[in-house]
Amino acid sequence: MAKVAVLHTSFVFVTVEPVITDLISELIPGAELLHFVDSDVLATVVREQGISERSELRMVHLAQAAEAAGADVIFSACSSLGPTLDAAQRAVGVPVVKIDQAMATIAARSDRIGVLATVPTTLGPTSDLIASVAAGSGRSPHIVQRLCPGAFDVLMAGDRVAHDQMIADQAAELAGEVDVIVLAQASMNRLVERLEAETGLPVLSSPRSGVENLARIVREVSHHGSPMN
Repeated sequence: MAKVAVLHTSFVFVTVEPVITDLISELIPGAELLHFVDSDVLATVVREQGISERSELRMVHLAQAAEAAGADVIFSACSSLGPTLDAAQRAVGVPVVKIDQAMATIAARSDRIGVLATVPTTLGPTSDLIASVAAGSGRSPHIVQRLCPGAFDVLMAGDRVAHDQMIADQAAELAGEVDVIVLAQASMNRLVERLEAETGLPVLSSPRSGVENLARIVREVSHHGSPMN
């Protein structure tokens, strides 16, 4: 039985939005799931308007704790702290998987990409990841960033309806400028079908593609002892 550790930077996927846990149960049946939460680090990054060395070290420590607990694979559920996962990977001997890596690969195939977020610190890392993937293929797409101010706080307060409407309003404005919309946070996942219907555009979200990627790596670790490239 594979042991999968999920790193969280808030309690949203533990108490409010169980999408990641549900997907892991569906796509990696039988996996033992461990949760490691630093519920303040995302708030710190928002407050400091960027990732400090101290915040990066906190994510490294979280990954090291997961490895010490016997995790076979570590899965980061936070896009805002995505850049810290490279340092975390260097510090541990098991694979560290970013939730939005697979989504970025798909998005990078488009020419005009809209990135929609409810936390300001997610816009940069998600856009940078997409741009980096595209550059690896010799492409330079136009990326438009759009923030839904206050929506994440509304969600954490338990008002999903208001949160969803705030995102839908911003998506409608963004739709005229882009060919595809990327939802930068997994907490926005359940809006994919609604936004596709309302905007007429493809809408990408990280949880399913991210957990599918995680499942592939778990299989490789189980079969070979280390992930294949």
